[in-house]
Amino acid sequence: MDDITKLYQEYDMLLNQQQFDEKNLDYNKLKKHVAFLEQLDVIDSSALSIFDLNKKEHIYVSQNYSKMLGYNLAEAEKGGNAYFDMKVHPDDFYVNLKNGIELMKYAYSVPIEERKDFKLVSEYRVKNGNGNYIRIIEQQQALELDNNGNIWVALSTVDVSPEQDLNIGVKGQIFNFRTGKLVPFQMASHPSKPASPLSKREKQVLGMIKNGMLSKEIAEKLFISIHTVNTHRQRILEKLNASNSFEAIQYATQIGITG
Repeated sequence: MDDITKLYQEYDMLLNQQQFDEKNLDYNKLKKHVAFLEQLDVIDSSALSIFDLNKKEHIYVSQNYSKMLGYNLAEAEKGGNAYFDMKVHPDDFYVNLKNGIELMKYAYSVPIEERKDFKLVSEYRVKNGNGNYIRIIEQQQALELDNNGNIWVALSTVDVSPEQDLNIGVKGQIFNFRTGKLVPFQMASHPSKPASPLSKREKQVLGMIKNGMLSKEIAEKLFISIHTVNTHRQRILEKLNASNSFEAIQYATQIGITG
């Protein structure tokens, strides 16, 4: 069983601890929230969404996901949660899921009347509509509880981060937004981040290509033949599944493996 599968199982176990009685869930409240967010969507640049933990699905996704990130909302509605999950950088997805689990655990540990007072603020990498990674800031919080204190509805607010260094992974913090108090929180890390597929020499060559050097210049710099440089270039494309040097540089920069 891989690490992601284990986390999903833990997440499902947490969700299943909450026993919802649909007869006592007032979905008119959610209609009011949706109506308000639709109005807010016109004047605010943030991308907003509402997740129903009873139905385990998004019941509202802001049009700003299309404006900000270039997402196809028709495909998002059809694809459900998987559409958004597939946009997250693979390394960051594991960490985000783990941190979300820790937020839920913490929320369950505090008195019911305080469960809506906490936010998880995360900064991480997602693919935009053009297939390029960018960093975003997401704030997650409980929006509605049911009559038994279960976390019923969660609100997510997403903005583009002013920090766009794609070599940085997830940054996050849980805090009480009413008091400003930070919650002691150990940031998760990926337990099995894959090693670079490139050799030391290949990373060195790719770094030089990134800096605009031609094969002849690389050969002179490294005291190797142009044929050897071109062989390295071909192997780099094959290992990174890239069709050209630009794609190879872009991908390698995103996952931090250039020399």
